[in-house]
Amino acid sequence: MAVDLLLGLQWGDEGKGKIVDVLTKDYDIIARFQGGPNAGHTLEFDGIKHVLRTIPSGIFHKTAMNVIGNGVVIDPVVFVKELEGLDQFDIDYKAKLIISRKAHLILPTHRLLDAASEASKGKAKIGSTLKGIGPTYMDKTGRNGIRVGDLELSDWKTKYRNLADKHEAMISFYNVDIQYDLQEMETEFFESVTRLKELTFIDSEEYLNQAIKAGKTILAEGAQGSLLDIDFGTYPFVTSSNTTAAGACTGLGIAPNKVKDVYGIFKAYTTRVGSGPFPTELFDEVGAEMAEVGREFGAVTGRPRRCGWLDLVALKYTCEVNGVTQLNMMKGDVLSGFDTLKVCTAYTYKGETITHLPYNIEPENVNPVYTEFPCWKEDLTKMRNVDQFPKELNDYIDFLEKELEIPIKIVSVGPDRTQTILR
Repeated sequence: MAVDLLLGLQWGDEGKGKIVDVLTKDYDIIARFQGGPNAGHTLEFDGIKHVLRTIPSGIFHKTAMNVIGNGVVIDPVVFVKELEGLDQFDIDYKAKLIISRKAHLILPTHRLLDAASEASKGKAKIGSTLKGIGPTYMDKTGRNGIRVGDLELSDWKTKYRNLADKHEAMISFYNVDIQYDLQEMETEFFESVTRLKELTFIDSEEYLNQAIKAGKTILAEGAQGSLLDIDFGTYPFVTSSNTTAAGACTGLGIAPNKVKDVYGIFKAYTTRVGSGPFPTELFDEVGAEMAEVGREFGAVTGRPRRCGWLDLVALKYTCEVNGVTQLNMMKGDVLSGFDTLKVCTAYTYKGETITHLPYNIEPENVNPVYTEFPCWKEDLTKMRNVDQFPKELNDYIDFLEKELEIPIKIVSVGPDRTQTILR
């Protein structure tokens, strides 16, 4: 049995958690393959809003096993708070949630390093969430990291102490004023590690490949978005892992020939959190209305998201890089009532019109070229099937499908499970 992938095609916050939750009924295993607790996957059903940071979004279904893969970085403190949030819903996560021994741990000093590094950059800040993600991946690639499997060894605290001491020396190198009580942070960290060790640790690549051989259905869940990929995103304003389809192979230990469908998720418009170029960003009342209607604030950080029109140049690029086979369009309801809709179909780049994403999309190099559409006025949130869609929405979807040459299979018209319409 093959593995399907689900990932975001913009700068994150596309609504991946909701779609994973909707699709979980069709899968035996949901496997998160990269990222850390800087991700916030929001699910809403039965009148309750849930935000997951590290735990796969299939956890609320009784039939699915949830795997945290080797490509994920785990903060035990944040992770335990997630578990405590699940306790009130009577979820047997000890039976349904398993963790790769090869996943790396975020230490308290990783978060301090993150803060010190960002503070030292002044106006050149990249907009880090300060969760320690970048420094943890740096230790991973520098071959210094501590992995979940190390917690099963008798000398893991010695390894921890050596690395934490090294981090403190690095913090002093940045020469910035970072106030912290490491002893207090470590007390909470070690208590959380004790809770973490109550769960089952696995050799996830063996587990998943045996599941494939046994005919199990697997959905790999990504975090952040493709334009934040460390290789293919808007570097250096990116995350520290491979958020694209290739990251599922390295983040789970599955071969490329085991991948079947790639579900790409995008908003009907575009948002971005933090710093970095954003060609279609709106600075007027239209952008402000998008943010207000779409409740565009980070699920984890609470930071306001920058808003703009849909960028098809960037979307074509991420569809190509990921090999997307079907698309899911989110938040179509947010655009209801605008006088005119715009879609960026090309860039003016250094005096030339182009339709591919260039190396540098800073505003001094790129100006968007727009195609305009009439907007629908109807409230989409009340609709439950495609027959109810207004003509203007259908025309918008048809145009996107023609331009992208990929079918749009799901249209989301609200945050709840029931507001997910199959086409």
